[in-house]
This record gives sequence, structure tokens and C-alpha cells, in this order.
Amino acid sequence: MSTRPVDAGARSPTGVGVRLAALAASLRRLSGWRRWAVAFGFGAVATLALPPVYATPLLLVAFPGLLWLLGGAHGARAAFAVGWWFGLGFFVTSLYWIAFALAVDLASFFWMIPFAVVGLPALLALFVGAATAVLGRLRLAGVPQVLAFAVLWALAEWLRGTLFTGFPWQLIGYGWGGWAGPLQAVSLIGVYGLGLLTVLTAALPVAAIRDDGRWSPAGLAAGALTLAVLVALGGWGAARLGGAGDETVPGVVLRLVQPNIDQRDKWDRDQLPHLFALHLELSRQPGPRQPTHIIWPETAVSWPLDGEPAIREAIASAVPPGGLIVTGAPRVEREPLRVWNSLSAIDETGAVVGTYDKFHLVPFGEYVPLRGILPIEKITPGRLDFSAGTGPRTLALPGLPPVSPLICYEVIFPGAVSAGGAEATRPAWLLNLTNDAWYGITAGPHQHFAIARTRAVEEGVPLVRVATTGISGVVDPYGRVTARLDLGRRGVVDADLPRALDGATPFARWGNGLFLLAIGGLALAALGSRLSRPTT
Repeated sequence: MSTRPVDAGARSPTGVGVRLAALAASLRRLSGWRRWAVAFGFGAVATLALPPVYATPLLLVAFPGLLWLLGGAHGARAAFAVGWWFGLGFFVTSLYWIAFALAVDLASFFWMIPFAVVGLPALLALFVGAATAVLGRLRLAGVPQVLAFAVLWALAEWLRGTLFTGFPWQLIGYGWGGWAGPLQAVSLIGVYGLGLLTVLTAALPVAAIRDDGRWSPAGLAAGALTLAVLVALGGWGAARLGGAGDETVPGVVLRLVQPNIDQRDKWDRDQLPHLFALHLELSRQPGPRQPTHIIWPETAVSWPLDGEPAIREAIASAVPPGGLIVTGAPRVEREPLRVWNSLSAIDETGAVVGTYDKFHLVPFGEYVPLRGILPIEKITPGRLDFSAGTGPRTLALPGLPPVSPLICYEVIFPGAVSAGGAEATRPAWLLNLTNDAWYGITAGPHQHFAIARTRAVEEGVPLVRVATTGISGVVDPYGRVTARLDLGRRGVVDADLPRALDGATPFARWGNGLFLLAIGGLALAALGSRLSRPTT
């Protein structure tokens, strides 16, 4: 039974209000496995709000449902369980595609599939459970409860993207990837900040309805204010897009090569010469425009280039006059023996004129954490762990504006994709080489492309993405896709390189500073109401 006082200003019960109050009451009464199963289902519903579905309004179902379930969970432990089951439903349905990487070598890694399908989501769900446990301890109601929930959810996302090397995949803010206007807000507050505002707006219906079906004036006012802020940001974003130009870098035509190679074939020694020849063939094929620079995907070359002059000469034969081929390739040092997942730029003489070593490595994919304890091997071929490079960094390549290279999932980290917003170190574009062939025709590559696209808007610079099987494309600094090769297609696309914005965006200058400032302000507002309550 609710102990909230009846506000004299509250409106009379309405049909909608009564039905919502009844739904809330029924959810609060659930217990045991029924409560957990419904929490899991609400988490799965939240997944549909994100790429590739973009049914963002479903968050108005998922988050109120979670909060109403928490209303029947007494104590921090029960609240943790509800949040954990919600998180499990969210991450199981978001990240199922990771199992496809293990299926590439099923004989070696079949035993890890349960850990990928359930184990990793179970660990990530701990962040959601911790947030709801704290919320349960605070014992807030109405608008303060929703404020605290939004703060704790956003803080949990930020911690998930930061701690233990971080994994900021499927953040709630990515739900606006299908809505070009609101997405522009990430240039101000980043994807974490947009997620904070989204969760706050989606959860406020809980504060707007009382247990007796009456509407709460305070809840309605807070909801209207938050919605107005979101709409204003969307309107500002639409105006920003309306004034956006389509300027490109003069004299630069990029050819993106997407070979569409099955991952099982990619490291087959018998296939390697054929696959290398395929890249050369695609690079040389005629097109309506003459490319100046050609870009191959991550590890398109399977051999270290320093010790393979014949390979460099073969690549040089396909380099456009005065241009480059930029390719992913391993880099090796012999004494002591070390290997890097790298990018190399090769000119028409066969010289390597620029290199970049991946600095943010994939746990278990490129190295094994706690290798002295865990008796397993990494998923990628070879027994030697990859070494981490120094980065991010801005690379100068002949005939191109300064670029920030990013290999594979390095692009998923907000605020960590360039050397900084200062003009001296700010890149003019982002280059993301990746091999999404690991994940087959699943939601994973679509999610990865959407995440990469968001980095372009945050940083105010274009992004060029080249993937083995897709999705490859060019994104301008407003997030508009100007060229694209879809998942599962083989071919090339010749495209201009869009120009960066004249100045760094607020997010590029300050990173997540505005987001953390908003977190602090909303937390004070929520806790202030709790501290101001009279004691009995």
C-alpha cells in the first residue's frame, strides 16, 4: 500500500491513469521467478529500442516496467535481483552474436559458447543490478526516484565503459541513431549524456501517475520539462542538419575495398594467396572515378609487411599514382618477439610511409587477461598475445588530412578516439578498419556501424569505415552516411572524403565533462529531496 500523501492539486482519476495504476500494482505484486522473468522480458524490450531496430519509444515500456517491479522489491538485495534480471535480458538479446565468433573454430571453443551467450551478459548485468540496489536503499518515490534512477543507470553505463578496459556497447543513447535530429545532441553531451536524458524522459511516467490513478502535478511538470528539453535538442539538431553543408576535401577520392570473406577462410593458409589476390583485383578494377587512396580492412594482409618485400611490391603495383594503399596487417618485432595488430600505409614504391598499432585490445580475442591463471588461448590465430600500441594518435599520411586511425572496436569508446580537441592534435577524420566477419550476418555489425557513426557526430569529423564483410561506409561530421557497402556484399565504393567542421565540438573539447556535471546536479536534486524529508 502506498504511503504517499494525496496532493490536493492532483487531478481526478482518468481511465488511462486507472489502468496504468492497476498495471503498476500488478507488477509490484509479482514475486519470485515471475518477477525475474518479467524483468528479463522488459530488458529484452529495451534492446529493441537500440540498433538495428531503433524502436526507441519502447523505452517508455521497459523503464517504467522496471521501476514498477522495483516498487515490490523490498531491500537492496531484492532490488539488485530485479535489476540483474533486467540487465540479463538486455545483454543476452543485445550480444547473442558474440557466440558466432566462437563458432568459427567450433572444435576449439564450443565450450566457451555458454560463457559468451550467458556468462558475459551475466557479468555486465551486475552494473544494472548495482544501480537498482542503490536505488532500493535510497527508498525514494515520485520525481526524486526517477531522477535517482536516471543518474544511477547513466553512471552504471559510464562505469561499464570505463572499468576493466571497458565495454560501452549498446548504450541507451544509441537508440537515437535512427533519428538524425536528436542524435546531434551527442556533439554537446556525448552518447552518455544523451542516454541520461533519454532514461530520465522514458522513466518519468512512473512519477506522473499515483497509485489511485490520479495524475501527479509534480510528475507531469517534471515530465513536460524533460520532454521539452529532449524536443528542443531534437529541434536544434534538425536546424543544425538544415544548415549543414556537403563540402569535401579537394583532390581526395577514397576507394573502400570490401572483400566479403568468410572468417573460416580468412586464416586458412591454403586460401591466403587467393584472398590477397582478391584485394589487389578489387583495388585495380575500373570505376567511374580514379581513386587517389585505397583502403583495405583490418588484417587484410596476413603477413608482417616489414619482412615481406614481395608482398609490399605487389601492393605497390595497385597503388594509384601518387597515392597510397592503407591496409590492416600484423607488425612483428623479433627480439624480444612481439606482435601488434596494425595499420600500414604503402606508397607506389612499396615503402611503408605510416604505421599505427592498435592500443585498445579485445580481451580473449587478442590477449588473455590473467594468462598465468586462466588455462585458455585467445580466439584469434596464434599463441602469442598481441601487444598494445600507444594511442590514440593523429597520423600524417601523404596526400591526406591528418587522421586518427582506429582498429576494430577501438571506435566504441566515447571520448577516446582521438588525441584531443586541441587544433594541434585534432584529426580531420577518423579511419576505422575492422573485421566483422567474425559475427556473420547478425545484429553485431549493424550495431558496430551505428556506434562508429556516433563518434563522427561527437567529434565533428567524418568517419571512414572499411570492414571485411561490411558494413563499410563514409559518414560526414553530422552523421549522414554518404557512401555505403552493406553487410555480406563484395565490392568497392569510391567516395569523397567529407570535410571536418571548422572547430572542435563541445564534446571534442570537454569529453564527458558536461555529462558528469549533469550527473552531479541531478544526484544532488534527488538526494536533496530525501534529506529534506522530515524524520519521525
